[in-house]
Amino acid sequence: MSTENIGKKVGFLGLGHMGGPMAANLIKAGYEVLAFDPVPAAQDQARQDGATVVATAAEAAAASDIVITMLPNGRIVLDVYGDVLAAAKPGTLFVDCSTIDVADAQAAAELAAAAGHRALDAPVSGGVAGAAAGTLTFMVGGADADFADALPLLEIMGGKVVHCGGAGVGQAAKICNNMLLGISMIGLSEAIVLGEKLGLTHDKFFDVVSTASGQSWALTSYCPVPGPVPTSPANNDYKPGFATALMTKDLGLAANALQANGVDGQIGQLAADIYSRFNQDEAGKDFSAIVTDIRKRSGEE
Repeated sequence: MSTENIGKKVGFLGLGHMGGPMAANLIKAGYEVLAFDPVPAAQDQARQDGATVVATAAEAAAASDIVITMLPNGRIVLDVYGDVLAAAKPGTLFVDCSTIDVADAQAAAELAAAAGHRALDAPVSGGVAGAAAGTLTFMVGGADADFADALPLLEIMGGKVVHCGGAGVGQAAKICNNMLLGISMIGLSEAIVLGEKLGLTHDKFFDVVSTASGQSWALTSYCPVPGPVPTSPANNDYKPGFATALMTKDLGLAANALQANGVDGQIGQLAADIYSRFNQDEAGKDFSAIVTDIRKRSGEE
């Protein structure tokens, strides 16, 4: 535990699969965490981790120097900001780690500024395992001085922290990255199923492609079939990981951004449509399970 962090209070709003472990890492580093989540199980885990669980989000914000949010969507972020900004001390720094629309992130920053506070958007990549290990990648949007103030906390929760630009640009980096990841996983899965049809084993596919021009992170770190990468969710019946429901959400944000900004993003839109269909039945599976849907639609199951 770092003694220099003792006495510094952090409000943490949203203690789910990602937020809970992130808050726990701050506690281990010596921060006093005032936590709020409406779910009793999340509250119980936070208490076990050493957080002070309070009755309302506003109560957490009122007593904190920095407030971190990890929430399901932009509407909830804006609603929570509407509840807590008036309660917070002047100049409180709000750091939103949720993945939301760029316009919602900019609106949240504007609400915070109008209330006399500061704000960063700081979405993450790395999944539940990264949250637990403190190895997340943070993509941050906001003012330089605010980024500098938040950096010590972000470095505890993450292995890499990138200041991407002004308000909303952190969210832009996140949705661009995840659009590419979703596209990559679909393309990889189609290639694997084609290889199966042609008699190519998974091991030989991996041996060739992992060191050839088709190489990708989706293959070498998150292979969607069991065997070649033992730590991938495919080896655990596609337990997430990064759930299909979350990939579907992120691809939907990317598709909206493509349309809003006049980008001819045909593949991005198609990826959003494919995952939206798959999400109807397999929302709780890891997003890499898309290979099973392609196999099924190809007449292999």
